[in-house]
Amino acid sequence: MLFRPGALVAATMLFGLPASAEEIVRISGWGGSEVAIVNGLLTNVLAEKLAEEGIRVKYEPVDGDYSQFIINGLSAGTAPDLFYVDTFWARSVFSAGQAAPVTNDVSGFAANLLTAFTYDGKLYSTPKDFNTLAIHFNKDIFDDAGVGYPSDDDTWTTLQEKLVAVNKSLPEVDGLCVVPEYARFGAFALSTGWSPFDARGKTVLDKRFRRAFDFYTGLVKSGAAVMAADAGHSWTGGCLASERAAVAIEGAWILSALRDSAPNMNLGTVRMPKDPESSKRGNIVFSVGWTVNAASKVSKAAAKVAELLTTEEAQQWVLEQGLALPSRTSLNDNPWLRGGQPEQIASRVVLEGLSDDHVMPYFFGDVGGSWMQPINAALNSVILGEEDANTALLSAQSAFDRMLAK
Repeated sequence: MLFRPGALVAATMLFGLPASAEEIVRISGWGGSEVAIVNGLLTNVLAEKLAEEGIRVKYEPVDGDYSQFIINGLSAGTAPDLFYVDTFWARSVFSAGQAAPVTNDVSGFAANLLTAFTYDGKLYSTPKDFNTLAIHFNKDIFDDAGVGYPSDDDTWTTLQEKLVAVNKSLPEVDGLCVVPEYARFGAFALSTGWSPFDARGKTVLDKRFRRAFDFYTGLVKSGAAVMAADAGHSWTGGCLASERAAVAIEGAWILSALRDSAPNMNLGTVRMPKDPESSKRGNIVFSVGWTVNAASKVSKAAAKVAELLTTEEAQQWVLEQGLALPSRTSLNDNPWLRGGQPEQIASRVVLEGLSDDHVMPYFFGDVGGSWMQPINAALNSVILGEEDANTALLSAQSAFDRMLAK
């Protein structure tokens, strides 16, 4: 998911009936559009059950650098009793002994969401939900430009041709905003058959990676895209919402942002384009899990809250808000996902991304999020014209060789 900087949101809410025997569980998650979702979940779905369990929930959303807030809080002894961890930095919390096991019953969750939350054979986070990437586009812009919509049949090449055509017809609109991050580029690299780690646990930036790298960094030069920062945005969804770009590469989290900032957009969503050489799609699975603070004095109550927040009933409610897809497989065939509204179509396409040809979790083992830095630096320097691809990728490969030396 996307996390945007800001300040700690002061909003605090208490749920449940006050009584001296009740236990108070502090929970924390992202701010922004998540606040309304979690508040709604706690008040509309779980209030009665929490009261029955004798639990009051104190909700403290964070609209800022969330991972740093949690890591600092764990070190200082001020972290909440229950909080999100993202797959790419979860291992640092687990290996430090700062999380308590949450449940032994994993039967209802998608298997490929559990790997990143399991450490030393124990599950330390309950998968909250997941997202993959998709192509979201403004149909009205394509109509005005006289260009055919993006489709599930697109390859990198045909999508690029459509984006260039939009910009030629409507010079004030770019086809796409690109960000120099593995979190978006990685889907293209994976579609070639490249893997972040080979059988020896090494990262090798081979010819397949280079082909995707050249395509992605060449989007700006070809006229298909602009750097998001140059368009005044920090993410591709901001460019789409402001109609600066015709297309965004995001997950279902974009829906809540568009609901607030562009509620009348004529939105379309299709799957990620195929690599024209391999004819395969790539995708990344993003997920967060509810994690119990090992130092919590109400850890049993916190684990109960995690269980209630991820029941089928709770996930059904969250699904219908159009923010993320449920982690419970029993909801994959939910009738809501078969509807024809733009938000239903977008959610269905994001769900289908889980079964693309080459799908990897947004998880990098013990290395954690620092694994992405060499690739992000290479993407940034080449797109900005500061280095050529050969120089940037040699530097990135050297960084990986040092990082993964054993």
